[in-house]
Amino acid sequence: MGDITNEQLQLMLDRFNLGKLISSEKTSKGVGKQTLSVTSSSGEYVLKGNPLFEGQFVEEKFYEDHLQTRTRLPVPFPYLVDESKDIFGWSYSIMPRLPGRHMNDREIQEKLSREDRKRIAERLAECLCDLHSWKTEDYGEFDPANQKIRPFEGSYQRWLYGRIRYWLEDAQKYSAITPKDVKWVEHTLAVSEYAFKNLSSPAFVMGDFKADNILVQHRPDGWRLSGIFDFTTGYFGDGAADLPKMVSMYLDRGEEEVAKQFISVYFKCSETKEGFLERFKVHMLHQKVLDWGCAKAIGDVTWDHDLSFSRWAERYTESAAFLLS
Repeated sequence: MGDITNEQLQLMLDRFNLGKLISSEKTSKGVGKQTLSVTSSSGEYVLKGNPLFEGQFVEEKFYEDHLQTRTRLPVPFPYLVDESKDIFGWSYSIMPRLPGRHMNDREIQEKLSREDRKRIAERLAECLCDLHSWKTEDYGEFDPANQKIRPFEGSYQRWLYGRIRYWLEDAQKYSAITPKDVKWVEHTLAVSEYAFKNLSSPAFVMGDFKADNILVQHRPDGWRLSGIFDFTTGYFGDGAADLPKMVSMYLDRGEEEVAKQFISVYFKCSETKEGFLERFKVHMLHQKVLDWGCAKAIGDVTWDHDLSFSRWAERYTESAAFLLS
């Protein structure tokens, strides 16, 4: 966001009648350095500015307003948006700061017992089921221009498979993707086609369900989720698409038992069980194509460099089967 003055912050607070500025500081998390913690005489807030794309904050407000009324999820509300650029030079949003700590905070992780981790995994799964209870008529993405859901061209399956093939081809710029890798990807997509064709109930997908976007808090009755935020990548599709990042995190940590708890609880409360394993494989494949390409591009590979893409990704795509066994 660049340098921001106290005068600018006070003008923002005045615009929404949020009291007098006390202090501000950069947040510890937040991709793109878009966020700033702000404390005023009326409370604690998070400023999010300099949007990544036109309509970003309008889209996030649409999702958060609906989730506030349709679910029990602890989303930041009210989510206030100012599309004018007279204060900062860009549009912005401001929301209440939610209680708790990021679930992957080092201090939190060091204190958690195995049972604590399993209980949090249960809360995460229940959170997703609540999130995915929001249904629409069309598979698609929100269009900030007309405030409506814009259906995917062709079909949801076509959109999803197209993204996987696009990013697989893109990964070839930074790494070796062999004909055997491509054949394995196409086989995985082919055997899962029927599972997507039988889908008929579009659900809200957060698109970035991960530890950085979740706050937890310990209460007398145990751990609970105290905040979920950042809906920039939301859309309406198959809810199982929100599973891969968490499952991957647990597997990478060697926490198979916790991953099993997470995915088992989600499966039990999920409304769409038919073809679950096949759909999960494709969503995990989608995530691993993105992870592989990004890591190779920026030189942040944390696995054996001699592994082929298919050998590396298969451990993750096959994980749901043994986690649900």
